[in-house]
Amino acid sequence: MSLSDAYEDLDATALAALVAKGEVTPSELLDEALARAERVNPQINALTNLVPEKSRALIAEGLPEGPFRGVPFVLKDLGAAAVGFPVSSGSKLLEGSQPTFDSHFYAKLRDAGLVTFGRGTSPEFGCGPATESAVYGGPTRNPWNLERTSGGSSGGSAAAVAARVLPAAHASDGAGSTRIPAASCGLFGFKPTRARISQGPSVGEGWAGLSSAGFVTRSVRDNAALMDVVSGPMPGDPYCAPPMEIGYAQAADRAPGKLRIGFLATTFAGAPIHADAKAAALDAAELLASMGHEVFEAPVPEADVAGMLRATARVISAGTARTLQAIEAARGAPIQPGEVEPLALDAKRLAEEISGADYLAAIETIHAFGRAFARYLSGMDVLLTPTLGEPPAECGRFTHAHGDFEAFRFGPGGVADYSPFTAAFNVSGQPAASVPLHWNAEGLPIGVQLASAFGADALLMSLCADLERARPWADRKPPVR
Repeated sequence: MSLSDAYEDLDATALAALVAKGEVTPSELLDEALARAERVNPQINALTNLVPEKSRALIAEGLPEGPFRGVPFVLKDLGAAAVGFPVSSGSKLLEGSQPTFDSHFYAKLRDAGLVTFGRGTSPEFGCGPATESAVYGGPTRNPWNLERTSGGSSGGSAAAVAARVLPAAHASDGAGSTRIPAASCGLFGFKPTRARISQGPSVGEGWAGLSSAGFVTRSVRDNAALMDVVSGPMPGDPYCAPPMEIGYAQAADRAPGKLRIGFLATTFAGAPIHADAKAAALDAAELLASMGHEVFEAPVPEADVAGMLRATARVISAGTARTLQAIEAARGAPIQPGEVEPLALDAKRLAEEISGADYLAAIETIHAFGRAFARYLSGMDVLLTPTLGEPPAECGRFTHAHGDFEAFRFGPGGVADYSPFTAAFNVSGQPAASVPLHWNAEGLPIGVQLASAFGADALLMSLCADLERARPWADRKPPVR
């Protein structure tokens, strides 16, 4: 097998094994990744802030003997501060900003031996289910169909992994931003229990606890091993997730046992969804039943879904405003129209009209929903839904040229219609994953979402790995790669 063929077909775990056996060098893998990026990125616009000279210096200095030694990697262009790796947060305002410290998250990845060489594109400040940022000169496109979005906000990472530029990449998830692009690009994406991964040292919690780091991968075992690398608190974290009895990788290696799995083929409010999304959920339910699980149609939850989504939007707008206000304070001048996209400016305007009491009321709504959803899932081991309410959207639908933040999220065809399932688990803090089990007649991936109880990450990872064994997906390749 040639290096190119091996790189295209093997996951990160297998590539690391080749390095460990001396069959390939880290420099050869990096050269292959960069050649693929040069060939594919003009079509998908998924990678930015590439710094191959920094990567080559890391290799020359000697890579740590970690589980992913020598494997190429990219960080999302949002968060994950790392010295020598510029980050723009999807915004012209911050284009090419140079971090002055390493985040706890990146330090653990570096120590695992990964060779980071750049960033995966993100919508401005992570606010959207598609990756369309002016700073990148156009949308990030889906390798399965270039007219469709790769998802967001980890859309660049997902597009690059799907296009075989690299086997795994950093993602983060504040309202579905790992699971949405995983579903859109035919990948596996896992959002852990709240605070399983530290956001230190500069951040205690992202978006009032909604946000979590993670990965998009082609294999479950890569995701599990990466989660083991980065999981755990650092000193000073405001809170942490309950400890796991076994690690993610160990969980992925064993069967979960017979589970009670409820499924929904409507929104949480009982509204109909696109036929492709419904078909994906029903197909996954049938597969799980054939594997011996007790599968049943779950009732619609008794929870204020609409109120939760509105409260979540308030938190996201406040997070955007906080970022922009910090920039204004640092430079001593207000941000002007044209420096950021209209959506961010309107989010800032909306947040500045929310009182402190209103913000706390939004947090109370979020917490109340989390309690209601925990009660709802107590009647089952796992809940199955589609990841999205419809197939990957056409490019342009979620552009940040939209100047009305609330209409962007709640207007006809807005975020709430497109992604009615994912944010619930950011609010509840429960682990949730998107698994690529279904493709529609047009050849587009249609992901299904699985979620378990707070802290039950190992059970969920075990089930996802079992699904991969039952219906492998790694041999599916997009036309653009």
